[in-house]
Amino acid sequence: MSDTFTTLEELQKTDGSQAALQELATVLTNEQNYHRLFDVLLMQKKLELGLPLIRPTSFDDVPDDQRTGFEKHYVDSARQVGGMLLEDGRIGDAWVYFQTIQEPGPVREALDGLSANSEDYERTEELINVALYEGAHPVKGLELMLNSHGTCNTITALDQQIMQLPPDDRLASAQLLVNQLYGDLCHTLNAEIAQRLPMIEPSENLRELISGDRDWLFAEGNYHIDVSHLSAVVRFARSLEPDSPELSRALELAEYGARLDEQFRYPGEAPFGDFYTAHGHFFRALLDDGRNEAVGYFQAQLESEPDEEDKQMIAYVVVDLLRRIGQMDQAVELAVTHLANLDESTGFSFAEFCQVAGRLDLLRDTARSNGDLVTWAGALIGTPAD
Repeated sequence: MSDTFTTLEELQKTDGSQAALQELATVLTNEQNYHRLFDVLLMQKKLELGLPLIRPTSFDDVPDDQRTGFEKHYVDSARQVGGMLLEDGRIGDAWVYFQTIQEPGPVREALDGLSANSEDYERTEELINVALYEGAHPVKGLELMLNSHGTCNTITALDQQIMQLPPDDRLASAQLLVNQLYGDLCHTLNAEIAQRLPMIEPSENLRELISGDRDWLFAEGNYHIDVSHLSAVVRFARSLEPDSPELSRALELAEYGARLDEQFRYPGEAPFGDFYTAHGHFFRALLDDGRNEAVGYFQAQLESEPDEEDKQMIAYVVVDLLRRIGQMDQAVELAVTHLANLDESTGFSFAEFCQVAGRLDLLRDTARSNGDLVTWAGALIGTPAD
């Protein structure tokens, strides 16, 4: 180290400050001391700009007319150092840089390439934190947690995160948990059936396992999977789309739940009070399996619900369901009646919904009736000319 000090000092005298900093960058790169390398890369830029070097990462001493150039160098340096850390397998350290410059892609790609099976507890915990809780790759984080912490902790984690996830991650997370629970349940059922009917071939189809004269599987309050896990995963499955291959499995899980003893059929919020029956209708509507009857189940609840707050909750579910099965005209009409004044903090924007549906005329009419000149003007001007 003392030789390095001497070398840099002599280089600064003979070849100048930039040469000394370049040599320091080379030394730090060889030592894989990438965090300090980042500082030196910024020092090089500040030296070029004639700025103080004592706080290399600070923007406080960067004048406005030099800020754009320094910001670009900062981003380029973060990308460079983050990439070096990824090559070294230091995903958690790399995330610090890519998160700062809002480029999660490289870290997400690196996480995708990892096996979910690892015996390194501390590294797994770090990866779960980066992937799931810091949002680099939530689905991979759940996979890692499922393999290291089991189903219970993974369901709890997803329950806390699911509404903050983007739609694609929410979908993939639901697929992951549906497949896991479905497989676990089939395994348990096969074991119990084999004890009573040893000549029966095992099956990986849940509906087949509980069909026919097998009411004895549910006798005396019997169940074959943690019932709280079952209800949570069935609820997560509402994030599945009509073309999701896991949707049929979600329906079978709901059918299984509907056969449990009443004490284990916990009620949900409207319109899922009769939890498993309601979810069965929801999944059938998505699957186009008796769709009219399934949608009618929820519409009947909407029409008969006396409580205005619950009525809005039911309407939200029905509107979302109609949208997802391509019945936008009916969805918009229902939204105008029940959701036009719903606070956007709920996650539903009537204005955006009208825009997506191509019905800014309805938004304009609603805004006018509410005396909302700003929204009315936006809808008026935003309507394509005929």
